[in-house]
Amino acid sequence: MKKRVYEYFNVADIVTFNIQLLNWSSRFSNFCLMDSNQQSDKLGSIQKMVAAGSVVHLQCNAGNAFTELDAFIAQNNDWVFGHLGYNLKNEIETLESKLLDPIGFPDLYFFVPEIVLEISDSRIHIGSVNKSPQAVFEEIQTASTVLPPAAREEILPMPRMTKGDYIATVKSIQQNLLQGACYELNYCQEFFSSNTFIHPPAVFDALNQDLQQPFSVYYQWNYCYAMSASPERFIAYKEDYLWSQPMKGTAKRIHDDAAADAAQRQQLMMDPKERAENIMVVDLVRNDLSKVCVAGTVTVPELCKVMSFPKVHQMISTVKGKPIADIGLGAIMKACFPMGSMTGAPKKKVMELIEKYECSNRGLFSGSIGYIKPNGDFDFNVMIRSVFYNQNTAYLSFHTGSGITYYAQPEREYEECLLKAAAIKKVLTEVSTLK
Repeated sequence: MKKRVYEYFNVADIVTFNIQLLNWSSRFSNFCLMDSNQQSDKLGSIQKMVAAGSVVHLQCNAGNAFTELDAFIAQNNDWVFGHLGYNLKNEIETLESKLLDPIGFPDLYFFVPEIVLEISDSRIHIGSVNKSPQAVFEEIQTASTVLPPAAREEILPMPRMTKGDYIATVKSIQQNLLQGACYELNYCQEFFSSNTFIHPPAVFDALNQDLQQPFSVYYQWNYCYAMSASPERFIAYKEDYLWSQPMKGTAKRIHDDAAADAAQRQQLMMDPKERAENIMVVDLVRNDLSKVCVAGTVTVPELCKVMSFPKVHQMISTVKGKPIADIGLGAIMKACFPMGSMTGAPKKKVMELIEKYECSNRGLFSGSIGYIKPNGDFDFNVMIRSVFYNQNTAYLSFHTGSGITYYAQPEREYEECLLKAAAIKKVLTEVSTLK
């Protein structure tokens, strides 16, 4: 493979450049744009990253995927981007997935991109393999400065189950909890729209502008698209430590009343159910990290911290640990995936119950998208608050869920799902009526 060549550029109008980037993405069958929406923290110092085109790739389903991932990274000392789908659970545990997956992402896909862009404010750092960075920069600037219409018709996502079915299922799950089968289970439902024709870059742009989350991603694999406004980090490696930030606990923002919004935040912070759920997941993450970290190094620097985002308040904890020397990303992922915030505890049992009670295959939902730097640092999100689209079949889908405990109120859990769905529905409604 040719050596990657780098060069810096400045742009006068970063907003216009961002639109040109999305229009430019249509030239590729592999594309990944990761946007922190200027909420970068100490673990993610780059505001926006882009990977376009594929020099070499790894594609596989559950079986030997994590070992193949380690080999792929070892063979390619370069930038690597890609995804892990929820069904990799079948390789980690003795599990199976019989539910239909209408989107169709492979369980695992990683690629070394032809072109990488690191964007901070109006400063663009371009690294390219087959073209000069100058040629790439000029190519992007020739792309249209206006996104095409996001949809050709009104988008009306429908729930896969009725409210009554949802509540009945939650009560059945609680019977499993009562019998001691598990302690907490993350139960999700699908909203979908068939025969739906969208322009994915425009849908992502609308979703990203509206929700402005720190782990937002626009991702394309051939004819499959993911448009994510994720607020949650799954796992990162930086400064010789692994970091995970499980998120459990959500409350709606009240923007027209500062006092009420502050009270809502305080109520979430003190809510015993939300704190118990968050702490339970923290314990699960601590256990996962202990499998791949030096004994005694796994700690919890932040427990049940409430952070405020444009639409919601979220309860987030931080867990860190020093990884065992020379351990690969595949081995780390095999120990920690799927993320505890999207399963529950104990993992194997709740994943069996998820397969039993949910109506749709999760696919890339509650999976992860991320990148590995040439120096070995990496950062991966949790694929929630995400819209998925299969362009070949014109099928659009998104999931929402919540953590079910024995003391959970089914009606309240249903309302939490609707709250999370409302933000996505609002964007889809708006983009499909702006003709």
